[in-house]
Amino acid sequence: MTLALLLQRQGIEAVVLERRGRAYLEQRVRAGLLEQNTTDLLRQLGLGERLAREGLTHHGIHLRWEGRTVDIDIAELTGREVTIYGQQEVVKDLIAGWLDRGGQLRFEVSDVALHDLEAPQPRISFGAEELQCDFIAGCDGFHGISRPSIPAGVLTEHEHVYPFAWLGILAHAEPATDELIYAWHERGFALYSMRSPTVSRLYLQVGPDERIEAWPDERIWAELQVRLRSEGWEVNQGEIFDRGITPMRSFVCDPMRYGRLFLAGDAAHIVPPTGAKGLNLAVNDVRLLADALASYYRDGDSSGLDAYSAAALRRVWRAQDFSNYMTQLLHRRGGGGFEAGLQRSRLEYLSRSRAAAQSLAENYAGLPATADF
Repeated sequence: MTLALLLQRQGIEAVVLERRGRAYLEQRVRAGLLEQNTTDLLRQLGLGERLAREGLTHHGIHLRWEGRTVDIDIAELTGREVTIYGQQEVVKDLIAGWLDRGGQLRFEVSDVALHDLEAPQPRISFGAEELQCDFIAGCDGFHGISRPSIPAGVLTEHEHVYPFAWLGILAHAEPATDELIYAWHERGFALYSMRSPTVSRLYLQVGPDERIEAWPDERIWAELQVRLRSEGWEVNQGEIFDRGITPMRSFVCDPMRYGRLFLAGDAAHIVPPTGAKGLNLAVNDVRLLADALASYYRDGDSSGLDAYSAAALRRVWRAQDFSNYMTQLLHRRGGGGFEAGLQRSRLEYLSRSRAAAQSLAENYAGLPATADF
């Protein structure tokens, strides 16, 4: 949707095909932390009104271990900020903006297949219909049909599976914190986040094969209180209205292009959620792709398209490294006392070293969209 809106601004026609229905897309709870790059782009697209009204601006994060809390002041260290605004809310704004501007969006399409990806005009078939295209953008997620449509042997795939998962809940409970809390604890990681002034979003590290049935409300709240503990403070509790377990893995495919098919977002890469990079990486991908397509149509210049994969992957690998760093910093990984000692030392270093805190803040807030690295 973001790519389609960016192309429309350049007078380039696009058609969006979606397997799910609109109601499903607008209700599915997913990521919720937006880098400033992402919020800036949404405002440029004219989609910032509800974001400004309902988004929760944050200027830092808290790191907590053994009852101690250290503030990483992202705004002071980087001059940037992040915003809590649910991905389903972003999707609502994108869909409404696209349809209001006359964009073509087909919901609940089935039997989608890609054809002639190396030809000047590749095709997409769905049901009894077919589209002839100049280019195809595969923005259909990790389990979509775009990446598997690329012939075997073309892509190099890198994957790392972490030996734990996240149990996440949404609760009708006023957040008891001004900023997100990332907590290291000997029993496992915990995260205190939020979706609104009255809804909390919380996570617990659990085993990779954990079953949600093993976690009744009482056990969830008790474990959150233990792992997030701080003297004179406690987690606000309330009705849990959504819960689920998310596996933790990293994935990158290289290149992100085959012929006239370009991969973007989760179709090309997955990051563990510790670094809050998944949605933001997807937005960066399509920003690069939109610029490259605009140059092609405006000037006949294909250099941006040829450079797309390498340019996108530079930021992808930076995000992978940061997400892995945050994951290893805060999760119990089975290394015993030696590993716990290293983690405590790293957390102490972050509390004492401005350079270490600035590096974390810079990566967490997201490097500027124009950064070349």
